[in-house]
Amino acid sequence: MKKAAVTLLLTLLVAAFALPGSAAMNKYNSAFLDTFDTVISLIAYAEDEETFNTWANTVHDTYRHLHKLFDTYNSYEDEGIVSIYTLNQRAAQEPVKVDPVLFSLLQFCKSEYELGRGQVNIAMGSVLSIWHEYREAGLADPENAKLPPMDALEEASKHTNIEDLVLDPENMTVFFADPALKLDVGAVAKGYATELVSKMLLESDLSSFIISAGGNVRTGNPPQDGRLKWGIGIQDPDGAVLGLSDIVETLYLANCSIVTSGDYQRFYTVDGTNYHHLIDPDTLMPGAHFRSVTIITEDSGYADFLSTATFLMPYEEGRAFIDSLDGVEAIWLFPDGSKKMTFGAMNVARSYGAGAK
Repeated sequence: MKKAAVTLLLTLLVAAFALPGSAAMNKYNSAFLDTFDTVISLIAYAEDEETFNTWANTVHDTYRHLHKLFDTYNSYEDEGIVSIYTLNQRAAQEPVKVDPVLFSLLQFCKSEYELGRGQVNIAMGSVLSIWHEYREAGLADPENAKLPPMDALEEASKHTNIEDLVLDPENMTVFFADPALKLDVGAVAKGYATELVSKMLLESDLSSFIISAGGNVRTGNPPQDGRLKWGIGIQDPDGAVLGLSDIVETLYLANCSIVTSGDYQRFYTVDGTNYHHLIDPDTLMPGAHFRSVTIITEDSGYADFLSTATFLMPYEEGRAFIDSLDGVEAIWLFPDGSKKMTFGAMNVARSYGAGAK
């Protein structure tokens, strides 16, 4: 998986003490760094540490398995796992049977392609792999960092038709009708994985939780300390680049997802200009409208998809797009430091009077 220049886009604002009237539950936390190239942290309330540790280990194991399924850069065939990497190697020769979870992710991305107005295309792997190669080389040798040649990007873009991804639900197989097609699910995979983990926890005795997976935050039931909502801080993009924890807004939510796509997550510098990893399918260059876009909605996979799509749309188009969707709110941070929010986002934002109660 790709290395993240900044692993935490959102800073959790969790009180370190119980408020009056709190339930007889204890707060515990856990974190790991071996999946999805970011720190994934779990904070939850449980009756005892043993209960928390049991579920924390299950969460870690689940993320590790999903990481392998969704991995673009590594093979796990020795473990009997067909990953995205394996599909990119074999699916143009014959239909390849995959795990139902991976199949569901691919189905979701293909079915939502039109909804996202073509901005999130998991069939763009051939283009994204070129950017990945040049970014990795630029990070390893900054003085000689270069941009990918446009002619190479344009040639690769000829092999990005989502309709060439052939999914067979009956046999759970994947086939590439274009031999040069490559998949990359990085725009959605982390959020999709986080939602699967969250649904598991919501049905457990650890249902009061918050997960932070880089720019993906998923809250479960309210914290068991007297508050009604969790507080989540949206990080200042400039602060993130400098390694600071400054935040530009705090949102108060429960049973919801907050996912941010930004230009400061993965980038490299060429001739003094930063080039990030969110590539516009029309220009084949990094999107340049915003510093970040944050989506607020229940499902983390859906939020991940929408944050990428909206980041790559001009504001007026993106605002109309978000306003057309039920149960979805958004916050845009612009290069000049200004921000705009949907009305629903204002209702849960600290700057407009929202709080944890």
